[in-house]
Amino acid sequence: MNRNFFIIAVVLVLFCAGMAGAQEYPLLDMVANKVIAKYQQSSCEQLWQKKGQPESEREKEVIQMLQGDSQMRQIFINKVAAPIANKMFECGLLP
Repeated sequence: MNRNFFIIAVVLVLFCAGMAGAQEYPLLDMVANKVIAKYQQSSCEQLWQKKGQPESEREKEVIQMLQGDSQMRQIFINKVAAPIANKMFECGLLP
């Protein structure tokens, strides 16, 4: 009984921490959703063509912002990593 309570408590704390991080940076959440949508809506050919192209000024600003705030960077990466990695794997961009 105590073990089940402990597991439920840990899951609840992690869930709340994740929600707090997302609410702390609403702009970050919007940017992450745009990045995810870009990858999900792009064809593999479009992703191959974009690979190696220089970033736009806006993308450079976002990257610089993420480099300066490790908590924001962690929240962003946790949100976008799985959808981007799955799409890249489907397209042969990851081994």
